[in-house]
This record gives sequence, structure tokens and C-alpha cells, in this order.
Amino acid sequence: MGNEKMRREALIYHAKPQPGKIKIVPTKPYATQRDLALAYSPGVAEPCLEIQKDKELAYRYTSKGNMVAIISNGTAVLGLGDIGPEASKPVMEGKALLFKIFSDIDGIDIEVDTKDPDKFIETVKMIAPTFGGINLEDISAPAAFEIERRLKAELDIPVMHDDQHGTAIISAAALLNALEIAGKKIGEVRIVVSGAGAAAVSCTRLYKSFGASDDNIVMLDSKGVIRNDRESLSVEKAEFSTDRKIDTLEDAMKDADVFIGLSIANVVSPAMLLSMAKKPIVFAMANPDPEIEYELAVTTRPDVIMATGRSDHPNQVNNVLGFPYIFRGALDVRATSINEEMKKAAVVALAKLAKESVPEQVNIAYGETRLSFGQEYIIPKPFDPRLIIEIPPAVAKAAMESGVAKNPIVDWEKYKEELWLRSGNDNKVVRMLHNRAKSNPKKIVFAEADQMDVLRAAQIVHEEGIAIPILLGNSETILDLKEDLEFDADIQIIDLQMSESLAKRNEYAQKHWQARRRQGITLYSAKSRMRERNYFGAMMVAEGDADGMISGYSKAYPKVVTPVFEVIGRATGVKKVATVNIMNTQRGPLFLADTSINIDPTAEEIAEIAQMTANVAITFGFEPVMALASYANFGSSSHPNAKKVREAVRILHEKNPDLIVDGEVQIDFALNQELHKSRFPFSKLAGKRVNTLVFPNLESANITYKLLKELNGSDSIGPIMVGLKKAVHVMQLGAGVDEIVNMAAVAVIDSQEREKRKKARSKK
Repeated sequence: MGNEKMRREALIYHAKPQPGKIKIVPTKPYATQRDLALAYSPGVAEPCLEIQKDKELAYRYTSKGNMVAIISNGTAVLGLGDIGPEASKPVMEGKALLFKIFSDIDGIDIEVDTKDPDKFIETVKMIAPTFGGINLEDISAPAAFEIERRLKAELDIPVMHDDQHGTAIISAAALLNALEIAGKKIGEVRIVVSGAGAAAVSCTRLYKSFGASDDNIVMLDSKGVIRNDRESLSVEKAEFSTDRKIDTLEDAMKDADVFIGLSIANVVSPAMLLSMAKKPIVFAMANPDPEIEYELAVTTRPDVIMATGRSDHPNQVNNVLGFPYIFRGALDVRATSINEEMKKAAVVALAKLAKESVPEQVNIAYGETRLSFGQEYIIPKPFDPRLIIEIPPAVAKAAMESGVAKNPIVDWEKYKEELWLRSGNDNKVVRMLHNRAKSNPKKIVFAEADQMDVLRAAQIVHEEGIAIPILLGNSETILDLKEDLEFDADIQIIDLQMSESLAKRNEYAQKHWQARRRQGITLYSAKSRMRERNYFGAMMVAEGDADGMISGYSKAYPKVVTPVFEVIGRATGVKKVATVNIMNTQRGPLFLADTSINIDPTAEEIAEIAQMTANVAITFGFEPVMALASYANFGSSSHPNAKKVREAVRILHEKNPDLIVDGEVQIDFALNQELHKSRFPFSKLAGKRVNTLVFPNLESANITYKLLKELNGSDSIGPIMVGLKKAVHVMQLGAGVDEIVNMAAVAVIDSQEREKRKKARSKK
């Protein structure tokens, strides 16, 4: 994407539909006068009086215990430098967003208009009673060192300057694992640190705490090697000065085992890399461009263990692996500080997690066949769901053992369950969907490409590498819209009204007629059909000229699925085609079926739909835990509608005994684990977290998914077609751009899965 286009999209993203990226929402009822009387005057006086007696009760009666202030003066923002407090606000709001989606912490950004450390510290101290923790952000050195040191000493809540310690913690975990892979010991390796700012100092200090030797460390700033004979060194630089008589990075890199880059792009040359010891470890963490490009490094030294700050290369040193979970653990035990023991516990937990078997949904999210501990996987991926149940407990235990925890955790299993529940309110499924599609993009037909939203979606999937779009529609309209969108890529356009498409239309018509001439189709009608986009697009997929198709934006669902059924047809052995919607809810993804096609399926058909829905969940990396929904619970009604669902469950239990499925069951009992377990302990769902709902008819399924979407604000992916021979999917009428992009990604993944199954069959 061009810089100007990215600039425009970024500005729109931050401005629309409402300015900014965070908002405050009520957590208590407020509908009645009684609610308001409790929320404010006179009822609010009671918690005020209790807190007056004991300030610690603020954690019981207010949001203090789950609230972190993200505080900056805008003097060292990202790669932008000293841009001031107002200009730093978008970054701080972004940090608040990350706190929320990764650890369910409420972050409030505060921008302080002063460069004076004393005034900054005074300001933070005065507002500290509001918060459970302080995340200092983007403050320039050396003031950053003094500000953090004094606030840690003078406040009784966790304080951490993430720019210093976040990178230190993540890179330390990566370093421990890289050294293990290289067969080297931290106390013996020679380390070169390029950069002498807050992050570099903090990283090096943390490495030393794990055993790195002062004698083996060389640090460089913009003037070169920091030697102990240089005049006017700051306290921090003096700490890492060397007595070696060398001046340049080139000198320092000779025979070095480890390079830590926290400086500027392209300062490391291939020659420097070649001069390093065997199995060199290179963490080139300058952003957005590293000290040496990844491809250049691994080509120059195939034995290099390489990490960067970028997401498009293996081993990303990303602070989001640390700060959300460190603060989560600190807040949950009401720690009075974030001390060295807690930071080191996070390091060890991260390093350990990278050595464990990777869940399938992580492999899927990052388009990997199988991630495993090694040269290209030394730290966990940011969207690994295990992070929230591994890092906070490690931090919390360290806080308790080091004596800074005011509210120790007793039941660790219960705590982990609470953490798991906190992880369900983000959009990880969408990220996984896009990343998986990008791993092997397929040719997808956009059957209504002369619609602005559809073309915009095609532009996004092309620019993001999600799919290879083929545009069907009026070519003149498409070209005009492309110009408006500045979509200048050379994309295939097919206009069925133009003479250029005649030969292909006739070819498809002949094949369609041969396939359906005994179902009342004449050659003339077949030729007429090939002027219609959905017939033509479906034939492209059927004949292998495209891998998948999406349609339905501008036509009613039945008018779109009819051509699909007639051209593509059901997969072998499938009696009913169905649809599944994935709803991104606060409790995590819910798979719902059948949301669009079968009006009143039989028990046998419901069982088949349930099995296909389970396969969708598995495809997306989730173990299906399925409830077959009804108005009745486990035989409480003898009505045919309830008996139908009961029979479907019996069929599933008989044919698929390993599938976690049960019913018939009411929705509240299906979704409320404790309620279900207390009333129906015999159920396969007892104590389990249901993530898949299969409905008895189209009416209930369609109403439920649209109700969730409109009233609960749940994003929807789908409807995903299941049971067809090919990857064709029909979106809802008037779908939004994001929904169309997601459907294109679904079509790509569907095609990928079919390709895998075909290869597997050919090997047998």
C-alpha cells in the first residue's frame, strides 16, 4: 500500500465512525431511578464512607483494581521523536486498546504537558489514587530513568516504563532460548548492544541478571563504542563502558556471539555478520526497519538465529507479549510494585511457553504447518491464547514470593479459568482468518465487482495479500470506481456483456448444458445463463479457472444460491448444504448453524449439519463443544419439535461418540456452565464451555445470529457454506466492506482445505 493511501486510511480509521479508539461504558444497571440512586446520590455515599475508613476498599467498590494509566509527555514517541503530548495521544489510546484486547485491563491515556521530571512526577503522584497501576510510555532518556525510579519508590502501586522493560523482558526470553538452541551459555557469550537509550540499558541490565558478564558486553551509542576513557558519560552509559580499545561497530562485531540492535536501520553489514562467531544470535529490533534486513541476514549467515521487531518475519520481539500480562498479574494480587523478580518470572514463563506444543489455532493464525521450538520459533506468537493463562500467574506468584502482593491468590486453577474468560472479548478469529488466507492466497471471483463496497473489499484483499481477486461486472463502471479508489493494480476484469467474454461464455454454456440437459436446460437457456454473473462465476470455479467465489451483496439470498446449487452442487455423500456463522462475542467465538438455508431440517439432517459445523470449528482451530438448541431440556417436552432435536443428538452420539455434543437444551443452560452442570451433571456439556450452537430450524438460527449482531454488537463472519463441492460463499444482502473481506478470506481457506484433502487422497 502506498504511503499516501496508508496515510489517508489511517486518518479515516482514527476519525470514523467516532474519533479515537477507546470509550467508557457502564458496568452496572442504570435503567431505573433506583439504579441511579445507588450509582450516585444518595447510595454512593456508602462505599465512599467505607473507603474513607480503609483506602484498600477502593479495590472492592471501584474500578481502580482493573485500571491502568498510560502516561506520556510525548518526548520519545515511536519513531517520531519529541512530538508533544497532544500528538502522542493516538499512540497512548492504541496502548489502551492493546491492554483491553489482550488482558481485559481498562487503560486510560493521560498526556502530561511538561518536560520537567519533577513536575511530571508530581502530576503522576497526584492522580495515582485513581489507578491500580501506571504504565509510563514514550518518555525520552535520561529523564525516563529518573521518572520511573522515583515513582517506583514513592508510589504503592505497580509502575513500569514499558519502553525500557517490555523490550527487555521479551528479548531476554528470546535470548535464553536462542542460546539454548545455539548451545551457548549466557555467562560466556560476547554481546554487542547497538544503542544506549532506555530500552538498551534496561535490556542489558536484565541480561546481566540472568548471568551475562560485564566483561563480555560492548555497548555503542551514536558516537561509537562507549569506552571507559570517554569523558562526560552519563551514569547509565558509564555502567556499560568497556576498557577494550575499540571504536566502531565493525570492531565490536568480530567474534561476537550476540548482537542486540536498538538503534537505527541498516547499521549492520553482511561483512560484520560474517565476522561474528558460529551460530550468531542477531536481534535487530529497530523499527520499522531493522539494523540488518532479515532476508539479507539469513542469506548471509544460514546459521544465524534472527529476531526483529517486525511481524512479517519469524521471532518478532513484540512488547504486547509482555505488558498486558505483567500488569494483569500485578493487578490481580494487588502488587505494590513491579519488581525484578516479577519481570524475571515473565521472562522464564515466556521462554518456557515457546518450548511447548503449539495449539493448532496458533498454527492456523500464522499460516504455519507446525510451529515448533527452533531457529525460527524462539518466542511465542502475540496471538497465542495461552499467554494470558501462563504469564499473569507466573508474575503473580513472583509478586507473592517477593512480598509485594497485598491480595494473594489461593486457588490457582480458578484464577486461570478467570483469566481464560477474560481472553474472549477480542477479534483473534479475524486475525487468524486473514493470516491463514495470506499463507496461500487463492483466485477468488467477486461476482458484483461494480459495486463500490465489493470493489473496495477486493482492493483490500489484494493489497493485504489475502486473495487474488477476479472482478466480474461492467468494466467501465469498475474502471471508474478503481480510479476513485486509487486501485491501480492490474486485476483481471471480466465483463459478460463484452465480446471478449463470448468464447468463454459459449464454452461454459456447452458444459452446463451437458451437465443439466436432463433437468430441463436447453443449450439456448444455458447460453442465456452464462450472461448472468452468478452462473458464470460458479462455472469459473467448477471448471478450475478460479478457486472460489463470493456473491450476494446486491441480490436476495435465494436468487444467488440457486445458480450455485445448480452449477456447483453438493459434495459427495452430503444430503443437505447448510451455512454457519461465526459470531465474535464477548465470551469468544460462537459457531451458529444453520443460519441461511434449511427451513425445517429433519433429525438426520440436523445431525449432518452439526457434523459439518463441527468441521468448520476444527478448521478454525477450535475444539467444537456443541449444544443442539431447543425450547426444551433433555426430554422435558414430548412435542415433535423437541423430539426431533433429541433424535439428532442420539444419531450424533451413536455415529460420533468422541464429539462433545449434547441436547436438546435451552440456550441459557447451554451457555451458562455452572447452571448446566448443577442441573444436568450427566450431560456431555457439563462443566464445559459451549462454542457451537446448532438450531432446530432456520427461523431460530437466523433470528439468533442477527439479534446477536445488531443488539450485542457481535461481528459476524459468514454465512459460510458447508456441503458444496467447491469453495463458493454467499454473503448477506448489503454486507459491509469488512464482512466482504472476511468472506473472501473464508473462501480462500475453504479452497486451501480442499486442496489439502485432495493431496492427502492422492498420496493414499
